Amino acid sequence: MSVRKAPGTAARRPAAAKKSARSAARRKWVYLLHEGNAAMRDLLGGKGANLAEMTRLALPVPPGFVVTTEACNAYLAAGGFPEGLWQQVLAALVKVERLAGKRFGDAANPLLLSCRSGAKFSMPGMMDTVLNIGLNDEVAAGLARLTGDERFAQDAYRRLVQMFGTVVMNLPVEPFEEVLAAWRARRGVANDADLEAEDLRAVTVEFKRIYATRTRRAFPTDPLEQLRLAVAAVFGSWNGKRAIDYRNAAGIAHDLGTAVNIVTMVFGNLGEGSGTGVVTTRNVTDGAREIEGDYLTNAQGEDVVAGIRTTKRIAALADEMPKIYRQFAAICRKLERHYREVQDVEFTIERGKLWMLQTRDAKRSAPAAVRIAVDLARERLITRAEAVQRVRPEQVDYFLHPQFDPAERKAAQARGDGIAAGLNVSPGAASGILAFDADTAERWGRDENKAVIMVRPETRPDDVHGMLAARGILTSRGGRTSHAALVARQFGKPAVVGVLALEVDAAQRRLTVGGRVLREGDAVSIDGTTGEVFAGALETVIPDFEDPHLLTLLGWADGLRRLGVWANADRPHDAARARSYGAEGIGLVRTEHMFFESERLPLVQRVILARSEGERAEALAALLPLQRGDFVGLFEAMDGLPVTIRLIDPPMHEFLPGHDELQRRVTELDTRAALLAERGEALGAEAEAERAAKRDLLGAVQALREDNPMLGLRGVRLGIHMPALVRMQVRAVFEAACDCARRGVKVRPKIMIPLTAVSTELKVER
Repeated sequence: MSVRKAPGTAARRPAAAKKSARSAARRKWVYLLHEGNAAMRDLLGGKGANLAEMTRLALPVPPGFVVTTEACNAYLAAGGFPEGLWQQVLAALVKVERLAGKRFGDAANPLLLSCRSGAKFSMPGMMDTVLNIGLNDEVAAGLARLTGDERFAQDAYRRLVQMFGTVVMNLPVEPFEEVLAAWRARRGVANDADLEAEDLRAVTVEFKRIYATRTRRAFPTDPLEQLRLAVAAVFGSWNGKRAIDYRNAAGIAHDLGTAVNIVTMVFGNLGEGSGTGVVTTRNVTDGAREIEGDYLTNAQGEDVVAGIRTTKRIAALADEMPKIYRQFAAICRKLERHYREVQDVEFTIERGKLWMLQTRDAKRSAPAAVRIAVDLARERLITRAEAVQRVRPEQVDYFLHPQFDPAERKAAQARGDGIAAGLNVSPGAASGILAFDADTAERWGRDENKAVIMVRPETRPDDVHGMLAARGILTSRGGRTSHAALVARQFGKPAVVGVLALEVDAAQRRLTVGGRVLREGDAVSIDGTTGEVFAGALETVIPDFEDPHLLTLLGWADGLRRLGVWANADRPHDAARARSYGAEGIGLVRTEHMFFESERLPLVQRVILARSEGERAEALAALLPLQRGDFVGLFEAMDGLPVTIRLIDPPMHEFLPGHDELQRRVTELDTRAALLAERGEALGAEAEAERAAKRDLLGAVQALREDNPMLGLRGVRLGIHMPALVRMQVRAVFEAACDCARRGVKVRPKIMIPLTAVSTELKVER
């Protein structure tokens, strides 16, 4: 093994620079796994800290080490490895070789490494990973001899070349995928696992040609050079666009940096006695207490999340490898108890030996978050207070979000618009127009405010900006732990993945299912709760709030809180719903909202446009029973609880058509009348009546216009200017209160006089 100088080392430096270099050289940039623990997330990142913690728990973790987040920030600041970093990497590598009983770059007994990112906060798929580092022609041949599996060695080699090209050198993935697709077609097989060793050897040759042509340099055969470039690539990926977009969306600071986890490779693609999987220790869609996830036999980890092959449900492992499953289930329970939290774990089985590759707190849907918090408290793993704190407000808010109307769903199924079904990985319903790439989804969804469903064969980290702008996500491949599923669950986007019946042609902007073709811009609806996909847009409804786990959690919150919660409600059904959710009163009834209803708006306009107090009184008399009925309904809904009613607040012009719209229409009618008059003709009676009415409205709007209406004739000043309107509202409140009290309803009305600036206004209003 050759030792390389750290990049950027200078022969001579000024004294201050030498002192800084000595300080950097003394800093510990690298930690072996047994040197760390779960509390070192800032330094080792979440993945590295949890690998270290699992090592401390004596779980089967492959030997490895972590390059710190401080090293990443130093690299990004200096544009190269800080002093002493590379030497520490090489020293740690020697120790890993001893633990693994293998040597890096040794064809007779090769050690292969994985190089993965790992920030303090989980950012699934946002940064780079390179597997099988250490392979070259000689090592691949030695690996084949050692394992007795030529196909395995060639498969590992081609994966390295492909990942190194796309991740380290930023080459497009399509040329590599086209080579694999051509070989699958040539052999008449459905997936890469069915290609023979000689096929994969030829694929690797073609991959190297693509690499050399596009980078103008040969694929590196020195294992240490591969490792050095991979570490630099992971550091650099912290400032990649997809990582920055994700951090912006998730509220993660940009100065944390990422650690680099360098771990001994273990292989799930060494035949049918090997496998790999990604699971959560509970169901993160509905919160059920069951291990949930996917695995594949004879595969490497990226095959599970990439959707290249159809995965198996983890429950099938109990039948396929019962001893391994029992060991794995026991580890899942141990991790849950240790972390007191549901875990998202990755594992590999190498020829009958189980290895744990990662654990982290699992992302989950809103219903699952509520149920898991309640269940963990009932199991005494956490307290009730902790359960309440673990559920975010937006997760409770989910229960107020739309779902498909049952009648609409039934009608769509009867029409034959229920076109497919997939995995229900992120709950909620969404309708929108199809967008086949992330840029289009972002442009339509964010910039043009259109409802968009982004559809892809499978999503990649580069698609995150489109996923965030879309109402929902639909993929033809992928499993419950795929990139699309993880991102959708985290950001509350309805998602259906693994819809195998869909043929998604992103180049032609169309999808085909059962002979039916949908093109970009066509409407679809997806139900992330059931996994159903419908052609066309379905109407949605607010879901039932009576979730038993949610009610339990809110009850615990009531027992802990110190603040009261009152609601804003303007209609009786809103008040009733607020009370059912636990509101202790209505803090604001905006009476002007009652006036915008279609049967009331003409009456309000008559009040505004009245030429005499008699006309205004007539319109107010018609409004009085309507307003009184509103208050009766509110008092009945809040029986015994306070109701704060704000008298009319906004300026009167808000109840009239817009000035510019009226001006345009009056001008059109005046112009038409003038042109007709030149020919000796006149407007028809209907048009003339509209012209007169629009002129009256325009005059009223112009009279009510203000430079700053928010500080003008509104609130208490409007009441002083138009006292009859306020008297009608106060009368409606008192009459409603008396009516309810006579019938045994307990009323606690409060009247708010809005926007009072000086005491004189209040005296006049009272």
